[in-house]
Amino acid sequence: MLHYRTLPVTAFQQNSSIVWCDETMDAAVIDPGGDLDALVAEVQHLGLQLKAIWLTHAHIDHAGGTGELAERLSLPIIGPHTGDQYWINALPQQSAMFGFPPARQFTPTRWLQDGDTVTIGRETLHVRHCPGHTPGHVVFHAPQIDRAFVGDVLFAGSIGRTDFPGGNHQQLIDSITQRLWPMGDQTVFIPGHGPESTFGRERRSNPYVGNT
Repeated sequence: MLHYRTLPVTAFQQNSSIVWCDETMDAAVIDPGGDLDALVAEVQHLGLQLKAIWLTHAHIDHAGGTGELAERLSLPIIGPHTGDQYWINALPQQSAMFGFPPARQFTPTRWLQDGDTVTIGRETLHVRHCPGHTPGHVVFHAPQIDRAFVGDVLFAGSIGRTDFPGGNHQQLIDSITQRLWPMGDQTVFIPGHGPESTFGRERRSNPYVGNT
């Protein structure tokens, strides 16, 4: 079975999730934005073997620790979509602008496309390309446990910002309604910031995409 543990990291309180297969105890970390020692300590506390980094997108609070963690533990970097190459290139500037520790550029081991899958141990998650917040944003869907790791596409009661370079409000709305809602009202989503919610709850009550 697939399990996960979410740790808010950095001053931005970005939700970085450790996901693992309980048969193999192999794990991946989603969006290691920073506080790498805390993330690695949690992996060790859980008795896991970290095998990969998965990225939803390349904003500094989600990807800032990626290059260092990949080098430190010889991990492949999986994702995001090629549309976020701009943001990967800009990581050093992003870190300076937002007061983060110096972040290094990196080249993903594998870019992701809509319809791809990622595997950890014996567990497989589905990849959906969900642009709007950034051009290359992806979401990881685990239907076997009715969970989706959605980065900054959707939040409890809100949606991702679209005023950064490459952002597009209509694309974001389309990503939510055409890519997320079909995953089912029962699906619990883990956003990039703040508490979990369900797609059904957001469809009913989210002021930005409710009743869509």
